[in-house]
Amino acid sequence: MGVGAVAQLILGVSGRQIDWQMALIAGLVGSFVGGLLFSLIAGDGLAFKPSGIIGSIVGAGVVSVVWQQVKKRQ
Repeated sequence: MGVGAVAQLILGVSGRQIDWQMALIAGLVGSFVGGLLFSLIAGDGLAFKPSGIIGSIVGAGVVSVVWQQVKKRQ
């Protein structure tokens, strides 16, 4: 299961299926931005560490929330 799907589960898809298109995009963008930022802030550099994984999930969650808000406005 990808980071984007985990973010959707944490945010609560409540009775809906996971939106795999959103999960893929949120996972990629969230992992890059969130994982990179959290790793650099934690002082881990670009190494694969828990701070990067946590940042990836947080970043994917933010991207998922923004995506849902944009879809609601359309």
